[in-house]
Amino acid sequence: MSLASRPLYLDIADVIREKIFQHELKPGAWINEKEITEELEISRTPLREAIKVLAAEGLITMKLRRGAYVTEVETTDLANIFEVISILEAQAAYDVAKDATENELEILDKVHTRLEKAAADRDIDGFFELNQEFHDLIQQFAGNPWMRKVIQDLRQVLKLQRKNSLRKIGRVEQSLIEHRQILSALIGRKPEQAKELMHSHLLHGQKAAV
Repeated sequence: MSLASRPLYLDIADVIREKIFQHELKPGAWINEKEITEELEISRTPLREAIKVLAAEGLITMKLRRGAYVTEVETTDLANIFEVISILEAQAAYDVAKDATENELEILDKVHTRLEKAAADRDIDGFFELNQEFHDLIQQFAGNPWMRKVIQDLRQVLKLQRKNSLRKIGRVEQSLIEHRQILSALIGRKPEQAKELMHSHLLHGQKAAV
């Protein structure tokens, strides 16, 4: 595999990030620099810059004189992350219900229709991606780029194990019900209800992730 365009270390970071999200590199796994440099046909310098990028995102943990490994998310980490995300995303839902355009609400409705289909088809990977898209759009339509950046950074870390929670019996169905309720509150222009439902939805997600 060869890489080109934009700063090389960012392309390398993209490749490693995807390996982490696909669990080709599992939590706790050490980053094998020799193996990656040979696979991507690169030197160690841009690889180490890429590792710094991923460490800043919380996906990789660096150990002095030992190397770097994929971050392991502990139960206390999950609780802390979900606490912050639930507050911020609840506010985003409030803002969307209050201020989103009709076109933005229509976009959310269309994404949710695809989410329903993924659930019906038992397409867990598709459901995971569409679930992420639904939440991303709410953050985008809320119109606060700083809040969105914080949420996205935290969700990067959750991706280390988040997909597995959807494989738990009944979680996809429950998540879908919660999404329907959130969408209904958004379309119905009910900010307080949307805020409460989103907060509850994310706390349920935390329980499923443990």
